Amino acid sequence: MAEVTLQDGESLESALRRFKRKVQQEDIIKEIKRHSYYLKPGEKKRTKAALARKRNRKKRPRDSE
Repeated sequence: MAEVTLQDGESLESALRRFKRKVQQEDIIKEIKRHSYYLKPGEKKRTKAALARKRNRKKRPRDSE
């Protein structure tokens, strides 16, 4: 769980920025979105395969002619 304590002389805005950065680093939002609904095992496998295809397509060099 992300926790940020307000330091002496620190503004609320900077503390909020630190909190957002900490939440982002710990992948809390991604985890919440992943658990917000149930995916059947087959659907999960298809999604994973589609993401892998997308990654491979991005990595593949283009032939410029």
